[in-house]
Amino acid sequence: EVALRAIFKAVTAGQQVALLAPTTILTQQHYHTLKERFAPYPIQVGLLNRFRTATERKDILQRLKTGELDVVVGTHQLLGKGVTFKGLGLLVVDEEQRFGVNQKERIKSLKTQVDVLTLSATPIPRTLYMALSGVREMSLITTPPPSRRPIKTHLSPHDPEAIRTAIRQELDRGGQVFYVVPRVEGIEETSAKIREMVPTARIAIAHGQMDEGELESTMLTFSNGDAEVLLCTTIIESGLDIPRVNTILIEDAHRFGLSQLYQLRGRVGRAGIQAHAWLFYPKKSLTDKARQRLRAIQEFTQLGSGYQLAMRDMEIRGVGNLLGAEQSGQMDAIGFDLYMDMLEEEIAEIRGQDIPKVEDTQVDLNVTAFVPNDYIPDLEQKMGAYRSLAAANNKVELMQIAADLSDRFGPIPYSTAQLVRMLELKLVAKAAGFSRIKPEGKQHVVMETPMEEPAWKKLSENLPSHLKTRFVYSGGKVVVRGLGVLKPEKQLESLTEWLGYLQGAIAEPLAS
Repeated sequence: EVALRAIFKAVTAGQQVALLAPTTILTQQHYHTLKERFAPYPIQVGLLNRFRTATERKDILQRLKTGELDVVVGTHQLLGKGVTFKGLGLLVVDEEQRFGVNQKERIKSLKTQVDVLTLSATPIPRTLYMALSGVREMSLITTPPPSRRPIKTHLSPHDPEAIRTAIRQELDRGGQVFYVVPRVEGIEETSAKIREMVPTARIAIAHGQMDEGELESTMLTFSNGDAEVLLCTTIIESGLDIPRVNTILIEDAHRFGLSQLYQLRGRVGRAGIQAHAWLFYPKKSLTDKARQRLRAIQEFTQLGSGYQLAMRDMEIRGVGNLLGAEQSGQMDAIGFDLYMDMLEEEIAEIRGQDIPKVEDTQVDLNVTAFVPNDYIPDLEQKMGAYRSLAAANNKVELMQIAADLSDRFGPIPYSTAQLVRMLELKLVAKAAGFSRIKPEGKQHVVMETPMEEPAWKKLSENLPSHLKTRFVYSGGKVVVRGLGVLKPEKQLESLTEWLGYLQGAIAEPLAS
């Protein structure tokens, strides 16, 4: 509703609007919604996705260029170089976290020219922290639609009898069922098992590898009620709205990310009827993070709990991921990119030498760094702590904030102290012109930088003599030899100390 009103306001002000969604099915749904809501008004709406023929696509692109089309709905094709608008004024991005790096870079390039509205029930940590630190504005909608009821969430080891009962109960009350599997492989075998458990059920299959026409036909068949069970992959994850579907079963739920599970669960319970979500997992032991995700999705069942789940998602991954730790191999329990830029702090002007400014510094040391629940149980207070830490412009401010936390909540726990140290390293490294710090093999740590070798030589004069041989410049990076053999926590401690020696070459030392 917020997006619809924003689009209407932009169009009536004479601007064009692009609505970007991650899946073809979701673009179809948004297109029909816009056509229906804007029918009484002279607003021209177009759709650009893979279901469009070459002729239709050419016509839409021409109408966008001439300004005849007011609103266009589409997938990532809208970000292509061949798409030209006469007067684009607003870009609406639904499920921003579902887009890849290249698409996000294109979105960023548009932001200097147009207003951007992003929508997400469970923002990824990167987006969330940009909002919390003031880089991006955020509004929360926590009031559910009238008559909407919380979804009952059930966790269970894989149990054919529980699956049969859940499907049978939904069909007996005249509803429909989503049955979600994590991959296309083996989907036909799963269909056969369902037919064996519930012989009378009419089953349809949908996944992203299907022919366009076949997929569209399957979804239409199911939405019209001609099939009772839709066996599918996560193609239904984003925004699909079929009110008759009030039971969802998710197989191998441990393979999904927390945001995915929340989005999938949100596909049911949209008609004021009590809905059920069944999350099945193998009887074998799960990883700790997978178990935490399943517990979290079961814990947060109240309506409008996406924000709390997003925060729990961040905590499960660790704030260290926010600073780049997920890039060093901790993606197995998550499954998608949650890289987060926590700070946009300004640095002092650099004097006397060509130390380049870097927009941000990414720290990829595998350090556990976060504010635990048992230290600050209240969610809003915890977010306030994160915001304060993110706003620190130098070491003095950072230490003062840490001292304030200690006064208010007691001695700072180890994981939070590591977060403070991580942010300190980030500040020092950024001021010194380093854009990224990461391990290199098992022996060394590399600091990437756009500075030239002469600038590094002058900067490194501030290092004690016993450290100068550790730092070796090599074309766009400085290798810290031997640091990689230490534990990540020791790497963090040592590098923070060593880079502190470089402050003498910076206009306003971070320690002051």
